[in-house]
Amino acid sequence: MKNPIGCLNLQPIKLKEEKNMLIIPIKEGENIDKALKKYKKKYERTAIVKQLRDRQHYTKKSVKRRDTILRAAFRERIKSQLEN
Repeated sequence: MKNPIGCLNLQPIKLKEEKNMLIIPIKEGENIDKALKKYKKKYERTAIVKQLRDRQHYTKKSVKRRDTILRAAFRERIKSQLEN
């Protein structure tokens, strides 16, 4: 769908009642494949797919907290090894 301004408007999957729309500016005569490639990259950067995967199953808050602590400890361990 092309609007009069010359931008390709493609809407991502709605997760809640958020009204997010990805707008990809395209030049006159630009190939649709390039526009789709731009859309895919922009869509990937919004982390919508990651959010959908996280919502497939419930994770308790305590488990999330434990996971973040373990990740932080791992990062610190790697950082200290690089310093030495």
